Amino acid sequence: MDDQLGTSLETSHASHEAPFVLKARDSFIVMSSLGDIGGASEGLFIDDTRMLSRLSVRLENQRPVLLSAAISEDNVMFISHQTNPELVLPGQVLLPGTLHLERRCLLYDNQLHIRLALENFGTTAVDLSLQLGWQADFVDMFEIRGQRRMRRGQRSRSEISPRHVTMAYEGLDRQQRRSVISFSQAPDSLSEESANFRLHLAPRERWELVLSVDRKPHRASPDAFMKAERKARRQMHRRTMRGAQLHADNPLFSRWLQRARADLALLTSDLPTGPYPYAGIPWFSTPFGRDAIITALQTLWIDPSLAEGVLRYLAEHQSEETSAFRDAQPGKIMHETRKGEMAAMNELPFARYYGGVDTTPLFIMLAGAWYRRTGDRKGLEQLWPALLAAIRWVEERLEENHAGLLSYQRAEDSGLQNQGWKDSADAVSHADGSLASPPIALLEVQGYAWRALQDMADMSKAIDHSPGLAARWESLAEKLRLQVEERFWMENRQFYGLALDGKDTLCEVEGSNAGHLLWSGLPASDRAYHVIQKLLAPAFNSGWGIRTLSEQEIRYNPGAYHNGSVWPHDVAICAAGMARYGEREGVRQLLDNLFEAALCFSLRLPELFCGFSRTRGEQPVLYPVACQPQAWASGAVFMLLQAALGLEIDATGHCVRIVRPQLPSGVNQLTLRHLQVGGEFISVTFQRMGPRTLAFISEPAQPSVKLHLEC
Repeated sequence: MDDQLGTSLETSHASHEAPFVLKARDSFIVMSSLGDIGGASEGLFIDDTRMLSRLSVRLENQRPVLLSAAISEDNVMFISHQTNPELVLPGQVLLPGTLHLERRCLLYDNQLHIRLALENFGTTAVDLSLQLGWQADFVDMFEIRGQRRMRRGQRSRSEISPRHVTMAYEGLDRQQRRSVISFSQAPDSLSEESANFRLHLAPRERWELVLSVDRKPHRASPDAFMKAERKARRQMHRRTMRGAQLHADNPLFSRWLQRARADLALLTSDLPTGPYPYAGIPWFSTPFGRDAIITALQTLWIDPSLAEGVLRYLAEHQSEETSAFRDAQPGKIMHETRKGEMAAMNELPFARYYGGVDTTPLFIMLAGAWYRRTGDRKGLEQLWPALLAAIRWVEERLEENHAGLLSYQRAEDSGLQNQGWKDSADAVSHADGSLASPPIALLEVQGYAWRALQDMADMSKAIDHSPGLAARWESLAEKLRLQVEERFWMENRQFYGLALDGKDTLCEVEGSNAGHLLWSGLPASDRAYHVIQKLLAPAFNSGWGIRTLSEQEIRYNPGAYHNGSVWPHDVAICAAGMARYGEREGVRQLLDNLFEAALCFSLRLPELFCGFSRTRGEQPVLYPVACQPQAWASGAVFMLLQAALGLEIDATGHCVRIVRPQLPSGVNQLTLRHLQVGGEFISVTFQRMGPRTLAFISEPAQPSVKLHLEC
C-alpha cells in the first residue's frame, strides 16, 4: 500500500482498544466501543472526507460505563450496551447499573443511522439529562494520514432548525460538503455542536431516540431505522451468498471462514461494473487495483463473480494517456483512486493513480485465471481490447527497460517511490542495507509478467485470435524466464535475489518475493524446492506465518511495515506457490498457523502483524495502524485452503482436479456446496480417512462434471 504518505504511530487509535468499523458504499465509520467518535483516526468518512469528527453521548455530562460492544456477525450493526456511572441527581443518588443504555449504529446508502434506548431498571422515577455532542472538521483522509496543507476551504456557520443541524464546508475544489444531523424528536435545547434532552423515566420506562447523519436533511424515526436495517441485512446476505459455500465439521474453523466471508462482503461495493472489494478500513476504503486483483484471485475458485467485477472496473479505468504526475501510460492498469478534496485539487496524484508496476500483469493473470475457471468466451471477447492494451504496455516496458525486464521508476517526486506491493520507501535494499537506486526490477514482477505473457498466448488460442501473436508472447515469455533464472538466482544462497537496481546490480536479499515467483510458476523445479525449504525454515517462518524478509538480513525488523512483518495475503501467495510445486504438508502448516493467529485476533486477520518469533503461551503482536478488516487479509484463508486441498477447476474441460488434498488440523470433513462448474452446480466433500484425505462429489447423484482425484 502507499505507505510513503506517513501512516505513523501518531495516527493510531487514541487508546489501545481495537476500533469498531462499519462500511457501506463509499462511506465508513471508525468508532470506540461506546460508539463515540473522538480519536485521531476515528470519524464518519464519505468519499475520503471526514464528515463527522466527534460524536459523544453523555448522561448528566458523564461518560457511560461500557458493559459490552460488538459488531453483528453479518457486519451490519454495531451494538454497545452501557450503564450509568454513579450520578448525583436532585434528591437522589443514582447507583451504577440502574440505567441501561443501548446504542445501535448502522450504515446504509452513505447514511449513518443511530438508535439510542435508555431504560430505567430502578424502583423509583429518575429525572436526568442526556447530552449529545458532535463536530465535523471536513478533513481530507490524507491530512489524517500526515499530509500538511498550506490552504483549506471555508467552513460555513451551522444552520439550526428544531430537528436538524446542518454543518457545511466549501473546499478549494468548489465542492459543497454537508453533514446534517437529524433527530426523531426535538431536543430541549440545541446548538451548533450539542443537544440536550431532559428525561423523566418511571421504573421500567424506556426512552428512544433515533438520529441520522446524511448529506441532506433526513426524516429520522424508528421506522426509518428499521427499514435501513432490513435493506442493509438483505444486501449483505446477498453478498455473502455469492458463489460456493464452505462448511467444516470444526465449528471454530467454520466461524473463521464465515468471518472472512462476512468481511469481504462488508468491504465489497456493488458498482455499475459489478462487485468490487475496497482494500481496507480505515486507510484504504477505496478501489485499489493490486489489492482487488489479489482478493479476486484468492476467492476465484468459490466466487468468480468478484473477479469479473474487478476485471470490468479496471478495464473501464485503464489509462489512455501519458501522465508523469499520475505515473500513467496507455494500457496501464489503475493502482488507486480517490475522491477527496486534495486529490481533486491535484495536491496529490491519487484521484486516479497508476504507479504500480505489477498491477498490469496481474490484471492479465486474473483474466487468464478467470477464463479457465468460467470458460466465459463472450466475457473474454469483451475484455480482449483492454487485455491487448495491457500486454502492449508490458511488452513496451520489457523492450525499453532493464535489458528485457519489467522495471519501474516514478516520474515525479509526488508519486510512490517503490511501486511493487512492498511500496514503503525502505522496502528494496542491498545486502549491506543501502537502498536500491531506480529503475528497479523486482523479482516477483518478472514472474507476473512471464505468467501474463503465457496467459495471453493461451487466451488468444482459446478464442482463435492471431496465432502469430500467441507464438510471439510465448517466445517473449521464454526469454524472460531465462533472464530471471540467470540474473536473479543466487547460487551461494540457493535462493532468488530481491531485485535488480538501476545499475543492474542484484539486491542479494532474501524476501518473501520469491514465494510470489513460485506462485507464477516460473522457477525450475529444483530451484523451487530450495526456495520452499527456506521459506518454511525459522529465518522466514515466524510460527505465525512467513515474514516479508528473512531475519538474517540487515534490514530485518519484525515491527517494520515490509521488512520482517507477516502479511496474511503474502503468506497465502507463498503457500499457493508451494502448492504449485507439489508441497502440501508445509502449506497445511501455514494454514494452521494463520488459523491460530486468527483466533488471537477474534477471527479477523489484520492487514499485517509483527514478525516476532512465536513463543509458547504468547500471542502474535499487532502492527499498530494495520487496517482491520483488509480485503486480501480476509481472502487469505480461501487461497490457503485451496492450496492445501490441491483443488483446481477447469470449466472448459468440465472437470475438477484434486491432487493429494490435506485438510486443516482439527477438520475431519469439509464440504464445498453450490460450486458452479460450467452450467452445473455440484457439491464436493473432503473426508479424512486415517492418514489420507479423500474427495468425492456428494451431489448431484449423477453429475456430468468429472472429478479427477490423486491421493
